[in-house]
Amino acid sequence: MRIADRWTDYRLIDCSCSEKLEYWGRYSLVRPDPQVIWKTEKKSPVWDKADGHYYRSDKGGGQWSFAKKLPESWQISYEMGIGEKLVFNIRPTGFKHTGLFPEQAVNWEFTSELIRKRISEGREVNVLNLFAYTGGATLACAAAGASVCHVDASKGMVQWARDNAASSGLSDRPVRWIVDDCEKFVAREIKRGRKYDAVIMDPPSYGRGPNQEVWKLEDCIYDLVKLCTGVLSDDPLFFLLNSYTTGLSPSVMAYIIGETVGEKYRGTVSADDIGLPVETGKYALPCGSTAIFVAGK
Repeated sequence: MRIADRWTDYRLIDCSCSEKLEYWGRYSLVRPDPQVIWKTEKKSPVWDKADGHYYRSDKGGGQWSFAKKLPESWQISYEMGIGEKLVFNIRPTGFKHTGLFPEQAVNWEFTSELIRKRISEGREVNVLNLFAYTGGATLACAAAGASVCHVDASKGMVQWARDNAASSGLSDRPVRWIVDDCEKFVAREIKRGRKYDAVIMDPPSYGRGPNQEVWKLEDCIYDLVKLCTGVLSDDPLFFLLNSYTTGLSPSVMAYIIGETVGEKYRGTVSADDIGLPVETGKYALPCGSTAIFVAGK
């Protein structure tokens, strides 16, 4: 497992009984997590006095309960290895999330290193970030010197990403902010002949398109990855696929990447779980998985 263990403003304190206890800056939150199927002793006293607790409803969804009034939003930061500080605006949403997946820091570091190396060779890097959410990967790539096309179907999420860019001092970087259906956008980019040196894809497990089309990751991901090979440049740098679907193993994702991107370009494919260290535990919490194609001989 690749573990995001360089955070200072985020801490995963404990996890048990389908929940995790975290600090987001100075505020402690308890949120549900389907991966936490163990029922170990809750080792931190903060469990009983957390600032916010998200309770799931038997009818679906859920709601927050706050021990005190929290700000509408607050900021945490992440120090990249390149000396850049990424600043994120955090706020509890109605669907349990806070606007950031901290485990993705391992991928920010990995892709930034690849980008910096290619730019040091005097070459440009254009990145397509699909299902880009609030822009963690977009900011990391832009900070490393890449041009980025940030695409998400939610106007609110794209604005949140732009706010994060402004907070990080990256508003002047070459980023195209696109509100669109990702699959339809890629199809149009292929027709326009636009090419990218790298693709980052973080699709949801389940959702609906603008016309209520059902999206189920297991059914749709192969075709979408194959479609995206059509926007890769002749000399691509990397292709990165994330998944939070528990039934989609890293090995399955690696197979998909290998049979699509790997069939067209020379390089290596790797895949692994990504996770976060648990302060009161001996192990790391798995938080999803990533498969990566990296070009090379």
